[in-house]
Amino acid sequence: MSALEAPIAIQGVWSPADLPFVQLTNTTLVITKLYSALVLASCLMSLLCFSLPEYLPGKRALAIGLCVYHTSASTILFQSPRFIPHTLGSLAEAYKLTPEVAWGILHGVVGLGMVVWWQATLPLTAMVRAAAK
Repeated sequence: MSALEAPIAIQGVWSPADLPFVQLTNTTLVITKLYSALVLASCLMSLLCFSLPEYLPGKRALAIGLCVYHTSASTILFQSPRFIPHTLGSLAEAYKLTPEVAWGILHGVVGLGMVVWWQATLPLTAMVRAAAK
C-alpha cells in the first residue's frame, strides 16, 4: 500500500483540492482528507510491521486487512466512472485502459501478492504454533 497510495495520501492531507480529480466539492475534499489520513496511518503500520517475523499475529492481521483493502479498491476502481481527467494515450484508450483501470490493476496485483504471501507463510506459522504447545 505504501508505494501505491502514499503520494495521493500525502497530497490529500495537505492539498486535496490540487489532486487531479473531477468535480471536487467541499464534502469530497473532507472525505479525501480523512481517507488520506487513514492511508498514511496504514502506510506507517506497514513500515513498522515490515521487519517483524512472518508468523506474528499482528503482522498477519495487518496483512489480511491490507489484502481486503486492495482487493476491494481494485473492484471499486474497475467499476468507477471516469474521475481522473487524464489519459494514458490513444492506444490505451482504444483498449479501455483508463487511469482508473490501471490503478485498479495495480491494487489487484498487490492484493494477489498479499494472498500469495499469506499462503506461503502458513507452514511457518503452523510450525511456530506447534512449537509453542
